[in-house]
Amino acid sequence: MTNGGGGLQIPKVIRRAVVADPGWRLVVADADQMEPRVLAAISRDPGLMEVAGRESDLYQSVSDRAFSGDRAQAKLAVLGAVYGQTSGDGLKNLAALRRRFPRAVAYVDDAARAGEEGRLVRTWLGRTCPPAARGTDDTTEEAGIPATDEEQPDGGQWVPGYASTNARARGRFARNFVVQGSAADWALLLLAALRRSCADLAAELVFFQHDEVIVHCPEEETETVVAAIREAAALAGRLTFGETPVRFPFTTAVVECYADAK
Repeated sequence: MTNGGGGLQIPKVIRRAVVADPGWRLVVADADQMEPRVLAAISRDPGLMEVAGRESDLYQSVSDRAFSGDRAQAKLAVLGAVYGQTSGDGLKNLAALRRRFPRAVAYVDDAARAGEEGRLVRTWLGRTCPPAARGTDDTTEEAGIPATDEEQPDGGQWVPGYASTNARARGRFARNFVVQGSAADWALLLLAALRRSCADLAAELVFFQHDEVIVHCPEEETETVVAAIREAAALAGRLTFGETPVRFPFTTAVVECYADAK
């Protein structure tokens, strides 16, 4: 199962089984709107960077600029640009997004074009995507966005987008890779900074997936850990993307049981 941002969604029954030790707590932190923030940082789109630097909700700010205040439509447009939903309503949303944030949309469009042509694309810190390889005419269904009929022949077998012989599938993969791969660049530096901050504490970094961090710590260390996560995110942003106005905030919950954080 995946969430709206493409990350693994852990079933509730498993979350209920994750419980802090007596006298300890779980600090569960989710990165807020990670994909558009990373896109703002790597594309250097002035408008999107300005929006991503605000204290207010990012999708609402995008909607106020480009979608007459419709937050849901703005979110679909941004994620559609990242994941390649460029037909039907997605095409109309992308056009509206392109008018307001042209450099951001051009960045992922260029990556998609490179993928379609079988060229490599890179994350912000230089890691390359897998090269085009073997495959059938199949495409991916990354981020929960289904393939169109012409991309997914009847009886086709799923293969990774980069391995497909379908140019549109490779383009969708490359479009997503430059954003999610750069998000992974940031996340690795975030984790390193957080480990360093917790080195003199009893706190333990116990889990990370996609955009979620869990730290297990004594109750008296929770405020320190929450502050450490916030500072590590900001430091990772500067180290990964340089000095930009883009913020990387977290929504944080301090709980005894993992399930109570959701």
